[in-house]
Order: sequence, then C-alpha cells, then structure tokens
Amino acid sequence: MSKTVSTSLDRQKAVGKLKQNVRGYAVMTPGIILFSFFVWIPLLYAIVMSFSVTRAANIVGFAGFDNYAELFSLPEFSIAFKNTFIYLGWSLLLGFLLPVVMGLILSEVIHFKGLFRIGIYFPAALAGITVSILFTFLFDPSSAGFLNNILEAMGQEPILWLDDPDMAIPLIVICMTWRGAGSTALIYLAAFNQIDTAYYEAARIDGAGAWSRVVHITLPGIIPSMTVLFVLQVISVMQVFYEPLVMTNGGGADGSSLSLLLLAYNLSFGKSGGGFEMGMGAACMVTLALIIAFLSAVYFALIAFLKKRGYRV
Repeated sequence: MSKTVSTSLDRQKAVGKLKQNVRGYAVMTPGIILFSFFVWIPLLYAIVMSFSVTRAANIVGFAGFDNYAELFSLPEFSIAFKNTFIYLGWSLLLGFLLPVVMGLILSEVIHFKGLFRIGIYFPAALAGITVSILFTFLFDPSSAGFLNNILEAMGQEPILWLDDPDMAIPLIVICMTWRGAGSTALIYLAAFNQIDTAYYEAARIDGAGAWSRVVHITLPGIIPSMTVLFVLQVISVMQVFYEPLVMTNGGGADGSSLSLLLLAYNLSFGKSGGGFEMGMGAACMVTLALIIAFLSAVYFALIAFLKKRGYRV
C-alpha cells in the first residue's frame, strides 16, 4: 500500500515539474525566437558574408580570407582600430568612476531624493541620436555654436571643438558619459543601499572618518556591481557608432573620430572606398566581435585568478 502511495506521489511530482517546465518554455519561446531572429541569424549571416564575394547585400561567391586581407590593408582600418581603443581609454577615464561618485552623493541626499533621481536619469531616457544632435550644436566649431557664441560674447576667439582631431574623441565621450552616467549611478545607489548599515555604525564607533568608511566599507561592498558594469561599459564603448556619425559627419577629418563599427557602416554603404563593400563591412564587424570576445575572456580569466587568490571581486 505504501509503495502504491509513494509511486502516486512521485508521479504527481513528475507531472507538476513537467507542467512547470512547459510553462517556463512557453514564456521563454517568444523571447528566444525574437532574440534568434534579431541577433543570432544576422550574426551568422554576417560571418558567412565576411567570407563571400558580395554584390550589394547578395552573396555571389566564395572569397575565403580575401575580405579580411583587404580590410587589414586599408589605412582607415588601422586608424579606426586605434581610435576604438582611444574611445575606450577616455570612457574609462571620464565615465567609469563618475557614476560611483554620483551614486555616493545621491545616497547622502535627504530631501527631494526622488527628484534628483529623476533628474540624473533623464538623459538616459533621451534617444542617442537626439543627444548627439544636441551636443553637435553645443560643440559646433562655427560661430553659430552655443559655446563659441559664449566665447565671442566674452571677447575670446572661437574654438574648433569637433573639428580639432585632438578634441573630437574626448568631446564625443563627454556626450556618451552625459547620457549614460545617470542610469549607472542609480545602479550603484541600489548597491549602496544593500550594504548593511551596521558596518557603518561600527566604523563610526571605532572613530573611522568618512573617507575611511568609503574605502573600507562602501567600495568593497559595490565591487561585484563595478565588475559587471565595467564589462558592460567596455562592450558598449567598443561599439560606438552614431555619436561620431552624427557629431563628426561620419568620422571627422582624416578619420579623427572613426571607430571600427562606423568603418563597417561606411564600407557596407559606400561611404568608404567608393563602393558597397558588404563583404568587407561584415569582416570588420566580425573582427570587432572577436576583439570584444577576447577582451571579455581576458577580463573574466583575470577575475577568476583573483578570486582563487582570495580577493573579493
């Protein structure tokens, strides 16, 4: 009798698990289909196209590694490759720690905290193209530019701003940071709120100052969030595209702000080389994807190494 009851219960549990799995797969299936349609299928097609002879967007033959060889021989590729890492360097310098500071300041605000949260998040709600157009007007090198108008009113000479090869990338990174720092600061604010306040109370009793509390309690408490956001920022900045496209009209003079993704666009749609080189454009995108994958693998290998050594990352 007990065996029969036990078997019946096992069957009910199995049926219950099956129903849960079916519901889960039913919920996941539309998302998986959309993700495959918009991500995996274009990615696989781009890989195939990078090894193909193309006419417009049509594959007409097999090219082997010819597209890659021709891409790597282009002067624009070396410029775009270097610029992409310059974007990354400036972004980490200007935009990685700024959200942490903003989150710290916001965590100390007592009055109108909701208003400040809305205020710093507002730029993230704007379309990227809109923000790029706004900063294009702000840094317009002509006398019609907003900042140059102010300089002329003060009796100063206008500045080239985006037309200056040395200033173009830092100014574009400022635009990107202005748009993205607020939303990242709110993520850090949530991480700050998860830190047990007992640690701070104990530190105050021991006589620890504000800076000591930040260094020994706050920063160690948000390291997991910083680890994830660092990777996301690297991936995002390596794919910078519409900011230089809009703000410097496709890469600036002599490619001063050209990125790898923008080069892929220019090759694919006839902005570089005089033709629609879809195969070379696909090769450029695949190369960028491999660079991002390599950097991510190196980073996670370093994190795993530090964890084995006992560091909290």
